[in-house]
Amino acid sequence: MERCAAHRAPEDERRVRANAREYNEKFQYASNCIKTSKYNIVTFLPVNLFEQFQEVANTYFLFLLILQLIPQISSLSWFTTIVPLVLVLTITAVKDATDDYFRHKSDNQVNNRQSQVLIGGVLRQEQWMNVRVGDIIKLENNQFVAADLLLLSSSEPHGLCYIETAELDGETNMKVRQAIPVTAELGDTSQLARFDGEVICEPPNNKLDKFGGTLYWKESKYPLSNQNMLLRGCVLRNTEWCFGLVIFAGPDTKLMQNSGRTKFKRTSIDRLMNTLVLWIFGFLVCMGVILAIGNAIWEHEVGVCFQIYLPWDEGVHSAFFSGFLSFWSYIIILNTVVPISLYVSVEVIRLGHSYFINWDKKMYCAKRRTPAEARTTTLNEELGQVEYIFSDKTGTLTQNIMVFSKCSVNGHSYGDVQDILGHKAELGERPEPVDFSFNPLADPRFQFWDPSLLEAVKLGDLHVHEFFRLLSLCHTVMSEEKSEGELLYKAQSPDEGALVTAARNFGFVFRSRTPKTITVHELGQAITYQLLAILDFNNIRKRMSVIIRSPEGKIRLYCKGADTILLERLHPINQDLTSITTDHLNEYAGEGLRTLVLAYRDLEESYYRDWSERLHRAGCAPEAREDHLARLYDEVEHDMMLLGATAIEDKLQQGVPETIAILTLANIKIWVLTGDKQETAVNIGYSCKMLTDDMTEVFVVTGHTVLEVREELRKAREKMMDASRSMCNGFSYQEKLSSKLTSVLEAIAGEYALVINGHSLAHALEADMEAEFLETACACKAVICCRVTPLQKAQVVELVKKYKKAVTLAIGDGANDVSMIKTAHIGVGISGQEGIQAVLASDYSFSQFKFLQRLLLVHGRWSYLRMCKFLCYFFYKNFAFTMVHFWFGFFCGFSAQTVYDQYFITLYNIVYTSLPVLAMGVFDQDVPEQRSMEYPKLYEPGQLNLLFNKREFFICIAQGIYTSILMFFIPYGVFADATRDDGAQLADYQSFAVTVATSLVIVVSVQIGLDTGFWTAINHFFIWGSLAAYFAILFTMHSDGLFLMFPNQFRFVGNAQNTLAQPTVWLTIALTTVVCIVPVVAFRFLKLDLKPELSDTVRYTQLVRKKQKTQHRCMRHAGRVGSRRSGYAFSHQEGFGELIMSGKNMRLSSLALSSFAPRPSTSWIETLRKKKGCEGSSAGSPSGAADKTLKV
Repeated sequence: MERCAAHRAPEDERRVRANAREYNEKFQYASNCIKTSKYNIVTFLPVNLFEQFQEVANTYFLFLLILQLIPQISSLSWFTTIVPLVLVLTITAVKDATDDYFRHKSDNQVNNRQSQVLIGGVLRQEQWMNVRVGDIIKLENNQFVAADLLLLSSSEPHGLCYIETAELDGETNMKVRQAIPVTAELGDTSQLARFDGEVICEPPNNKLDKFGGTLYWKESKYPLSNQNMLLRGCVLRNTEWCFGLVIFAGPDTKLMQNSGRTKFKRTSIDRLMNTLVLWIFGFLVCMGVILAIGNAIWEHEVGVCFQIYLPWDEGVHSAFFSGFLSFWSYIIILNTVVPISLYVSVEVIRLGHSYFINWDKKMYCAKRRTPAEARTTTLNEELGQVEYIFSDKTGTLTQNIMVFSKCSVNGHSYGDVQDILGHKAELGERPEPVDFSFNPLADPRFQFWDPSLLEAVKLGDLHVHEFFRLLSLCHTVMSEEKSEGELLYKAQSPDEGALVTAARNFGFVFRSRTPKTITVHELGQAITYQLLAILDFNNIRKRMSVIIRSPEGKIRLYCKGADTILLERLHPINQDLTSITTDHLNEYAGEGLRTLVLAYRDLEESYYRDWSERLHRAGCAPEAREDHLARLYDEVEHDMMLLGATAIEDKLQQGVPETIAILTLANIKIWVLTGDKQETAVNIGYSCKMLTDDMTEVFVVTGHTVLEVREELRKAREKMMDASRSMCNGFSYQEKLSSKLTSVLEAIAGEYALVINGHSLAHALEADMEAEFLETACACKAVICCRVTPLQKAQVVELVKKYKKAVTLAIGDGANDVSMIKTAHIGVGISGQEGIQAVLASDYSFSQFKFLQRLLLVHGRWSYLRMCKFLCYFFYKNFAFTMVHFWFGFFCGFSAQTVYDQYFITLYNIVYTSLPVLAMGVFDQDVPEQRSMEYPKLYEPGQLNLLFNKREFFICIAQGIYTSILMFFIPYGVFADATRDDGAQLADYQSFAVTVATSLVIVVSVQIGLDTGFWTAINHFFIWGSLAAYFAILFTMHSDGLFLMFPNQFRFVGNAQNTLAQPTVWLTIALTTVVCIVPVVAFRFLKLDLKPELSDTVRYTQLVRKKQKTQHRCMRHAGRVGSRRSGYAFSHQEGFGELIMSGKNMRLSSLALSSFAPRPSTSWIETLRKKKGCEGSSAGSPSGAADKTLKV
């Protein structure tokens, strides 16, 4: 993202005067124009070519092209290089132009949106790009906010307006903003046109939740806060109109400041290829030097004797200079060891893999009509190498849909499902839900399974009545009645919505509110309570309270909040009830439910008046306002009477436990990074089967200082080491940790988990302790980080990337996950309840967490397999092709003469061998998708990088060199004494060239047939079609017709026909093919028999049971239901209560399982993993899996 305006020096503060463009323009503030595109019509060609030639490969081929234009050193025509180079540059340029076109289109769409700007006292339609800082603009309902605005006035009483911020922070609930009183009355354009206030505020920054400034107007100053701001990206809701003053525009807006720059991501195979290309270039130089030395020696010893009829070229005066020129000639000839078509083919294959992801119907969510989307084409094969997954919790693992599940009232627990005998029912034995038909205002979607709670309401249980009265009064929910009896609640958090809905169904219906009253229908009777104060929620208080006056004049405080906070504020008389309720809380938390404690306190009239006066003075305090208010809130929220507790279930997304279990079996470690509290996160961990009761130990790190955290981490490591020593008969681990922090801890016996809090994590991520933290965490099967900030999420991912040579994947659904998604090697966005910021920043997106299993185990594994097979074959076929020139050099006086004609050299990688290898790279698979999901251990070779590495590369090169030797010397030996049918000598240069070229095309075609594991009609067509194309082009180039048209280019008329008519030639081709291919076939048969891979065993098993009906594995459902404690204190938001209590007349409008957790057993590949993970260390972990044994 760039500015449309010129770059400016950083600001210390911002000064903005309303309706004064000339004054504001002297500060050179950025305009509201957004530019994310890179090119325009004039700059596209030069800039794009400059960028493309920054790639080493393109520069290398340009250098070769220049060399080929020098007649003294070039034995090949220039078109052999320029044709593929221009093709690559053109394809890349078209792709870049297309991408930039869509960026231009997006920019134009945004910049050309219309906005009403107040100019000269008249509202004029202006494009967004023409809006300037200091302008006053008018917004109407459902319009996007054009820039960061100071809210001046609105259609709502006292300057209130409602906004939706899903595009900004991922939250879908409505938020309220309010104009300061002095501007709230500026409702018409004439008043606003005369407004000349000046705002002095903070400079542009990326803090979404903070704003500080002052408005100077009419010799007075008024403080401004975030509650007075409308940020770009928000949408105006349920507000007819509002006016705002532009403070920040375009790239200075907080939305654009948070965008950041997307990091360029490259796969490990890309990095390896760059290294290999450098090695190959070094090898090319070495071959050039050898042949150049040979040329110099030959010219000095032999060539000097033939100067009379074979003189040196003009300008060549010595054998040394001849060798120097020969060096460059051979660099040109041998450059095809790294053909430019390699890079084009890689991009085509990746594009094909991306389309397969986009087209996968099994990753399509019909409910949301959302398909999976590959938003990048460069990372597909890395999906098959992931070792660490970093996941958000709410909205990613869970649905972010809260359900009122259980409650405790006056020591009695409600919510357990009971059978007809009164015993607790087992899962699957649920009776009919409670019938709420007595209540015409009940929400038909609400379900509860314990009828005893409704009976208590009907029987007049005072404690139960007070319990639901509290739930109907103590909240900040907004109610809208679309028709008689049809209520629509808009809550800041889904927790609050669930609690108010529960009270509604049990007869305590919240109907409406004004800033000073709340109307509730209690068992059919409308009662209006006077709302005296709202003691707002924040993350420090972890509770909220309301003070109300009943119709009888009684003043009461109702409070709800986290159990850790509220229980210590109760009156001592509640001790026995507290003990019982605590037991219920622990029971609910054990089931993973989000819990909340409810309490109340009666206030004396005199005390309340005194406290209210002090509250008013604190609210007007110029300094430390929040501290004064916090002390007063704390004072009144003491000696409360306990009412009970609620338990809310945040339902897991479908398939989450199964997905986590299977990914764990694939040896992928899953870390959950969440903003929720510890109890909440731990309980979700149990629900997801990340944590199990079978684990050896779950370590919890909660230290508040560096020393405490270091000590807790040290004790955790010691326990793991001690346990492992005892299990391994006292074996002592003395090995030192390697530089990569791979230690013996990672191979310990037993299963451990680590839970760490946000304040502890802040210390653990410090430079002197990050190594200890990572060592401990990586030794654990599961890691849960609680109460973490977005920045900490990114820091954890960066830490693993820094020290571990492992591929990381981050997955989330909210704006707070963007930094983590951008930092990881692969970012996945969930298109869920929290906007699309995560999706926009991601590399891949889909709608449900369970699709991650298919993305990695099927698409990722196949992409990695295909790319590795493609690269192995590509390097093989090009070394087999190119090295023939090297051997020929020793028999042609090192004269840089080519074996093949120049047209074959040009077409070899473009026509004859390109399509078959592309078909294999796009369509090949070793086992079907069902087996990939059924046997997660098949995923491990990608993690260990077994299929393409330096060792595999050298094997491919060796096979290519071996093939080139046979390809040259067998025809050479045969042709030495061979004759034609008519007795003439067979050994002429062109016949030899045709024989070698034909042998090469046939051998590499047979080789790719052996390498192809999954045959399609396309594979057949490309392989056999390429062979047919070769012969067709060969005969055409040696035809009479081409000779007559281009006599200087196609001189060897009838050579191909005459050569291939000789039986000796075909016998030579057959012998060459057999000798090249048979050793490869023999080696593969022996390897399959003696040391099969897991995929080989799976294929064999599939063949054995091919005639049987495929058996689908069924997962046994049972067990533990997940939930969390005290989630309310972290899903709510501060500031809403103050607006409700602002004393203004607010319009009544809407505001905005399984137990599948088997332990992974040691697989055939475990020894290789230990080599990678524990160099020089022994673990004594159980072995026991034969190579041929299937391990899941």
